[in-house]
Amino acid sequence: MQTRELGRSGLKVSTLGLGCMGLSSGYGPAVDWQAGIALIRAAHERGVTLFDTAEFYGPYVNEELVGEALAPFRDEVVIATKFGFRIDPDTRTRTGLDSRPAHIRAVAEASLKRLKTDRIDLFYQHRVDPDIPIEDVAGTVKELIAEGKVKHFGLSEAGVRTIRRAHAVQPVTALQSEYSLWWREPEEEIFDVLEELGIGFVPFSPLGRGFLTGAIGASTTFGDGDVRAGVPRFSPEARAANQSLVEVVRATAQAKGATPAQVALAWILAQKPWIVPIPGTTKVSRLEENIGAAQLVLSPAELAAIDEAVSAINVEGARYGEQMLGMIDR
Repeated sequence: MQTRELGRSGLKVSTLGLGCMGLSSGYGPAVDWQAGIALIRAAHERGVTLFDTAEFYGPYVNEELVGEALAPFRDEVVIATKFGFRIDPDTRTRTGLDSRPAHIRAVAEASLKRLKTDRIDLFYQHRVDPDIPIEDVAGTVKELIAEGKVKHFGLSEAGVRTIRRAHAVQPVTALQSEYSLWWREPEEEIFDVLEELGIGFVPFSPLGRGFLTGAIGASTTFGDGDVRAGVPRFSPEARAANQSLVEVVRATAQAKGATPAQVALAWILAQKPWIVPIPGTTKVSRLEENIGAAQLVLSPAELAAIDEAVSAINVEGARYGEQMLGMIDR
């Protein structure tokens, strides 16, 4: 697989990374431990070098899974993890945001142990904490970088002003936020700032949490532990209304001899050379399908046709429930 540099940071990773959250939480029960390890190692064998996790995924167990899976070839990969949530140690539930410097340091130390490593390659603030100046956050990560415990600083779901303020203290290597054919808000202001400052972009949910693959319809049901069950955009009415978006992707896929997932990922890759999507999966067959998107080239005419068709569609439903929407920085 080819590589891309995240902005002008010097950090080079595979064109597509692997989002590991779904192996442990978010979309239902965790996968079997050995199956999770096998999936992560299969990604490495196929050229993936960026693996994304967080202390909150599980919580904690996803970092342990990623650490064990990548231990045999740790120096060949880039591990990204995150801090910023307060987690109740007894119930392992999120109880709010916490980016106090002391908490960031505590999370870093705990993550290093769970990941079985001596450094975190990319350390994201999971969500912007309005109670802690971003300068204090960036300054703490800068100290961790000086100590060799962290290599690069990242932000997630951060707005333009926060990005600029953080970058002035410690250069930001990457911003991780949602981006796909059904959520294009980052194009409005964020992209220009990232290009100006030399910051890479790592889109999560590049397949619209599975919707853009065409595998989810109005009659689809979501099991226990699946976050989509509580997301307005995944209500039966919204799913029915949003099928027209899938049809655009499906039509292009049929013309190209590809799958809808590959078209959705190839479209993202065509937007900027410093974008590295991190689709997640629990199946090797889907992993291989996603990786195939790196070889799919959409012509300028095809990209223009997709843009024209999608721009005429009004996507129904908010992308998060009210609680999570309240944590988005503007």
